[in-house]
Amino acid sequence: MDKNKRRELVEEYKKIKVYMGVAQIKNKVNGKIYIDSYPNLKNKWFTLQMQLDMGKFANAELQKEWKEFGGADAFEYEVLEQKDAEKITDIRWEMKQILKPWFQKLQPFGDRGYNKPLKEIN
Repeated sequence: MDKNKRRELVEEYKKIKVYMGVAQIKNKVNGKIYIDSYPNLKNKWFTLQMQLDMGKFANAELQKEWKEFGGADAFEYEVLEQKDAEKITDIRWEMKQILKPWFQKLQPFGDRGYNKPLKEIN
């Protein structure tokens, strides 16, 4: 690829909006959910599926049930909230702030989900 074409593609890539936010993975068999915030939602479901398929997902219980229930066909992914990440200066702080209300609303722990209670993730 020549330098001009590469430069042009880099400039186009820079123009793509990046959205941070909260996403949910839901087990369609038992209704349990996992929620987390991510700095970039673009192609996140693809990345999460790869981690789960390879047995490398950080949440052991979700990982176990992913294998047990047959993978992607038994789960669904949903973006619960997204926010333009372009002007955010402290993305880690912002991700925690947008995650908290979802934890309170959905309570994705115990029998309802795969997460640990909120006080354990701070």
